[in-house]
Amino acid sequence: MNSLFDISGKTALITGSGQGLGYTLATGLAKAGCRIILNDVDPLRLDAAVKQLSSEGYEVFGAAFDVSNEEQVRAGIDSLKGSVEKIDILVNNAGIQIRGMLEDFDTAKWDLMMNVNLKGVFVVSKVLVKSMIEANAGKIINICSIQSELARPSIAPYTASKGGVRNLTKGMATDWARHNIQINGIAPGYFKTAMTKSLYEDKEFDAWLCNRTPSNRWGNPEELVGALIFLSSDASSYVNGQLLYVDGGMTACV
Repeated sequence: MNSLFDISGKTALITGSGQGLGYTLATGLAKAGCRIILNDVDPLRLDAAVKQLSSEGYEVFGAAFDVSNEEQVRAGIDSLKGSVEKIDILVNNAGIQIRGMLEDFDTAKWDLMMNVNLKGVFVVSKVLVKSMIEANAGKIINICSIQSELARPSIAPYTASKGGVRNLTKGMATDWARHNIQINGIAPGYFKTAMTKSLYEDKEFDAWLCNRTPSNRWGNPEELVGALIFLSSDASSYVNGQLLYVDGGMTACV
């Protein structure tokens, strides 16, 4: 049974993993025995993250690039040649949140959010998938959100971008499942991260969130690692184009 979930010896690239949720996901895969490639748009932050995980005894590499810039992505992946033979697992985690009511939302900020949250998933996957097709094997896990299905005031652009990632996941599976590549998504609920700091420190929102969630609490980022290992392993070999909600039951009730 343990062999179903064994991902030791695999190589995983996690975008947006210089800090926050991406760093937690990368650490979880490293603890499961993966060789890790961290990514961040900020080279200094990336270097610090690589040094930290390396100091803990994990095999870690870094690739600095903007996920929405195909030229940078290709250069970043090419820089790993000679150090990394192939990438078995891609976790498309990079994302940003900019809040604001839709009627006043700045178009440039809309474009930025779509470029990072949605276009970035397409670009990085496009660059890497050909090697997966050649190997006739691969795992792509897109980090979506409960906002892939639900909206709240002031986050309509984010909801649109994450809804796009949900359906892009289905499209990827439709095109690439024939090559023994499994493409799925994880949809986190509300987790305590740097991105949600202003929310969980807001007593009114904190009370609303706990009352709205059947588990009656926020999620801890480490609680996403089990779902990630499942979707990265042979245990999910016939799971494709699906979205796994890790949300404390929020989307299960009204």
